[in-house]
Amino acid sequence: MSKLTHIDESGAASMVDVSTKDVTHRTAVAEGAVVMRPETVELIRSGNAKKGDVLGVARVAGIMAAKRTHELIPLCHPLLLTKVAVDLAIDDALPGVRITATARVAGQTGVEMEALTAVSVACLTIYDMVKAADRGMRIEGVRLLAKEGGKSGAWTADG
Repeated sequence: MSKLTHIDESGAASMVDVSTKDVTHRTAVAEGAVVMRPETVELIRSGNAKKGDVLGVARVAGIMAAKRTHELIPLCHPLLLTKVAVDLAIDDALPGVRITATARVAGQTGVEMEALTAVSVACLTIYDMVKAADRGMRIEGVRLLAKEGGKSGAWTADG
């Protein structure tokens, strides 16, 4: 097991010093889903949710969240993101909405937390926008799918 990088020699939480790391192109992809009743899926699909365009608002919320990750996660570095994409797809088999987020940067530290934050906030936004119709929705499966770049190179969830 590798040493935890956010703990200093005395055991205190510490922000990692990335000043000596090389600038590399880094990408991270995360996923998650909001599981809901089929009637709620249809409400989203039809565009008849009282709060408006559920998928459009969730996409923008996810992008905005990725850009502010360092304000939410205490030891994250502020990053100059070069790309954040949040893709949302209705999945009738779930039933619900699947969310995938991709974050990119040319920097000295990875963007895994930004991709995960984008997915999480997009899921929460969907819940918020249709909770009046379905308070029993579940947010599930938020996880990192892949990352590239940096000293540790590429990694994928499926090995």
